Amino acid sequence: MPQVPSDLEIARAAKMQPINQVADSLTIPAEALLQYGPYKAKLSNAFIRDLHNREDGKLILVTAMTPTPAGEGKTTTTVGLGDALKRLGHKTVICLREPSLGPCFGIKGGAAGGGYAQVVPMEDINLHFTGDFHAITSANNLLAAMLDNHIHWGNELGIDQRRVAIRRVMDMNDRALRHIVNGMGGVGNGFVREDGFDITVASEVMAIFCLSRDLIELNERLGKIIVARNREGDAITAADLKANGAMTVLLKDAFSPNLVQTLENTPAFVHGGPFANIAHGCNSVVATTTALKLGEYVVTEAGFGADLGAEKFFNIKCRKAGLKPSVAVVVATVRALKMHGGVALADLAAENVEAVAKGCANLTRHIRNVKAFGVPVVVAINRFTGDTQAELDAVLAEVQEHGAEVSICNHWAEGGAGAEELAQKVVHIAESGTSQFAPLYDSNLPLWDKIKVIATTLYGAHDIMADKKVRQQITDYQQAGYGHFPICMAKTQYSFSTDPNLKGAPYGHEVPIREVRLSGGAEFLVVVCGDIMTMPGLPRKPSAEQISLDEEGNILGLS
Repeated sequence: MPQVPSDLEIARAAKMQPINQVADSLTIPAEALLQYGPYKAKLSNAFIRDLHNREDGKLILVTAMTPTPAGEGKTTTTVGLGDALKRLGHKTVICLREPSLGPCFGIKGGAAGGGYAQVVPMEDINLHFTGDFHAITSANNLLAAMLDNHIHWGNELGIDQRRVAIRRVMDMNDRALRHIVNGMGGVGNGFVREDGFDITVASEVMAIFCLSRDLIELNERLGKIIVARNREGDAITAADLKANGAMTVLLKDAFSPNLVQTLENTPAFVHGGPFANIAHGCNSVVATTTALKLGEYVVTEAGFGADLGAEKFFNIKCRKAGLKPSVAVVVATVRALKMHGGVALADLAAENVEAVAKGCANLTRHIRNVKAFGVPVVVAINRFTGDTQAELDAVLAEVQEHGAEVSICNHWAEGGAGAEELAQKVVHIAESGTSQFAPLYDSNLPLWDKIKVIATTLYGAHDIMADKKVRQQITDYQQAGYGHFPICMAKTQYSFSTDPNLKGAPYGHEVPIREVRLSGGAEFLVVVCGDIMTMPGLPRKPSAEQISLDEEGNILGLS
């Protein structure tokens, strides 16, 4: 049997077009490109502003069932579907998030797709790319430095050092920095206080970056970040510290969307990258709205399962940006369904139709959840070579019984050609105009009730619970005028519950709220549930151990 090439080998063999040719396919003029070498470019803000009078194309969301170690291939499916739409003659743009260095060197690996459905240059995209995340990290940490500096030089704003809210960030998994003490070492080093780091992709600056429509809004939102409170409990903002102007300057170039291409030369915007388990999980609004002005179809993804990424895409991003998705694709694999049906990772190779049918409870709940937003669903079964026909038939029967279209896809092995049937079904639904999208809850619903609606309607929970302190915080935010904010749930991606080991589609559990954080600039309330961490740690055997350079300077081990 011939050896299957790795994702990295496939990417290196790609016949990439010069980025100006990719741009030309979307009628983007050369003067609108800010090139980062021959195969990457940013779009100028002036060009984006001139697009506002154009009509929008159709928006397609790709989401997935609850993820497992067996893999689902959501990004791969997003790319494969985009390539398939292009093969069918449609002007198509793909919109993805930028990969974080944390999971790239941790457990997940890269996030540029896989097999013959990838965005390229894969190595660049996974490693630093155009420096956007570094700019976001620097802007966040400038704000933190200016706060501590303000306290050091007399604390004119009367900041209560016990009530500092802003945390420093870095784009790497480092559990040792979750809780730290800073300011030690004497008078010249500031005041001693407890502090901590989050990962960059969980920061409010990242959320603001991805939700702002232009640089003016970016500056205004950054100014609304609540960095601390004074002794009377009043909010101190980034604007009070006069920090938002300099932060915007640091983010000015990064704010322009990045244009790259797939292996089949389909244009792709890769821009912004908040995690979906601890942040809102969608690429930037400016990238998506620009793509909609340039393409007939725009295919985008939202992180992790539909209970996390798709929920936040609908309730936060679409609400804030006025987006109206035409259809959603829910990605599933037979392997993942078997795991949700009780099969161990080591035993997935053996046929087990009973486990597949049992695991479909997870998939069908995701179908139901997406339909709760009024968006029609197509299920994409991302086929693996070991899948048997009996197992595939079991999935087809379950999905069709729940009133959703379904397609078996081979885009990992065949590229766009392996997803043409999926593309045809997506086009048919999108053109039918049957989507009746609406967020799950009204903006005027109280904050506590919004959290409960998400937990009971989408997670299958019986109720939510929180201690007296957390309940009072939510009440205080409600009374302070933040009750219209949407909710950003920070929860394990591995289960509908807060227990990552509870697979399938559990019902009747309670969702414990451990902490709430007000994001005044992003304009949502972060609700931290269970044991979820906003600074992940590296696994016992991190991917970084396998990554190196050969004698010729080629990267090894990146996947």
